[in-house]
Amino acid sequence: MAAIKTPQPVTGPLPLLESLGELRGALNHCRRCELWRHATQGVPGEGPPHARLMLVGEQPGDAEDVAGHPFVGPAGAMLDRGLDEAGIERSSVFVSNAVKHFKFEQRGKRRLHAKPSIAEIKACNVWLLEELRLVQPQLVIALGASAARGVLGRAVTISATRGRAIPLPQGPHAWITIHPSFLLRIEDEAQRHTEYQRFVRELAQADSWARGAGRP
Repeated sequence: MAAIKTPQPVTGPLPLLESLGELRGALNHCRRCELWRHATQGVPGEGPPHARLMLVGEQPGDAEDVAGHPFVGPAGAMLDRGLDEAGIERSSVFVSNAVKHFKFEQRGKRRLHAKPSIAEIKACNVWLLEELRLVQPQLVIALGASAARGVLGRAVTISATRGRAIPLPQGPHAWITIHPSFLLRIEDEAQRHTEYQRFVRELAQADSWARGAGRP
């Protein structure tokens, strides 16, 4: 009987991956940074294999870390609501994150979100680039500053870059907007409503741009 081959830890370039399913399997062997040590599991992107839109957030949260799926917590509920009001079906888009493991600070029994470092975003970028290669979206919507850094490869100011198509070296274009978790942190109801409506408009504008420039 042949011995079962044990997957090797991924510490450098990725092995040759032919599908999103292979990527999911390989991700839990990633050792390119230290975030894997405390996270429950790696959380790859999900969605149609050739989606027109790819949405990229910062990193999995507590709910995503446990479930193994992106955007299933409170920010995910806000994103789903925004997509619905923008006329975009969640099932039609590929949803991922710039960083694939949950980074957190333990406070008693709670695990509180901690912002990933530049080095961690860079270390995880190979996975995002592989998702881009496999999905080949027409437009990548970066949700927030960390996502924008992962997608663009540099720091940008959201206010100066949001709401317009930016060409990427990999072929598609990027579109920058806020992360839905930002809306959850706004205490003033009127301001939250204003920001939410702008978020919905930008999602709709991004979808319209992708439909006009994208595949039939």
